[in-house]
Amino acid sequence: MQRRDLTDMLWFLAVAEERSFTRAAARLGTSQPTLSQAIKQLEARLGLRLLTRTTRSVAPTEAGERLLEALAPRIEGLETDIDALMAIRDKPSGTIRITLSDHALESVVWPKLRQLMRDYPDIRLELNSDNGFRNIVEERFDAGVRLGESLDKDMIAVRIGPDWRLVAVGSPDYFARRPAPQHPQELVNHICINQRQIRSGGLYAWEFARDGRELRVRVDGQLIFNTSYAQIDAAIGGYGIAYLPENLVEAHIASGRLVQVLDDWSPMFPGYYLYYPSRRQNSPAFSVVVEALRVRGEGSAAPISAAGG
Repeated sequence: MQRRDLTDMLWFLAVAEERSFTRAAARLGTSQPTLSQAIKQLEARLGLRLLTRTTRSVAPTEAGERLLEALAPRIEGLETDIDALMAIRDKPSGTIRITLSDHALESVVWPKLRQLMRDYPDIRLELNSDNGFRNIVEERFDAGVRLGESLDKDMIAVRIGPDWRLVAVGSPDYFARRPAPQHPQELVNHICINQRQIRSGGLYAWEFARDGRELRVRVDGQLIFNTSYAQIDAAIGGYGIAYLPENLVEAHIASGRLVQVLDDWSPMFPGYYLYYPSRRQNSPAFSVVVEALRVRGEGSAAPISAAGG
């Protein structure tokens, strides 16, 4: 096999995995026309149609699927070997990609990694803020961040943040127009700010608990967001009651811009964990990031089944 064939097959693998010439070109650091021409030349040399192209999508043909199944494990094995080779280097360097929610990014991860970026200038971080659940293996993330109650199996988990809770808040102006609820079920009579759950597509049912009793309330209102910070702004603006992480709104509560209600019904949630595949060969750069994020006093990383997920 010629070296040109190997390069084109790697490019085909990127297109087949991304299902997009645009995303594959960005991943490979080349132009879309150059990538498209290389795939056409590969198909011509093999005498096989590898990809079906439409105006909206790209998908492997039957021959393309067979080539993908043959290439993917071999490339993954090669990448694992290269990662193991890189691990012998003394100087932490390279790119670490982490997917996480906006709350985890702002409240836990970025505050802990600010100084690390100054101490290790050869480390590059890509922090992908997304409130949905991503497949870190398929999407080539080094790690993800989730709450302890929603972790996948077959992963290593490292606790990186304390337990926290959601609190119901509204503006003084809002509560001047409507009496504050005394029980979660009274929220059905209020205007509330909803949050869309990306994984299920449904709206989050607000979770409450007191004296061992758990309660979920489906609220209604004019606004639906999928990030916390837009909800804060809307709540301050008097658009309704929002249910938000306490540490994001405590300053607004202290200043009087927001009023907290149903305090004794707000339960604690398991804190954030960094998780990554158990078979991953950790690079020096990744190990440095893990140690910077780890909650002090925690033991070594453990399988999720032993970490409370």
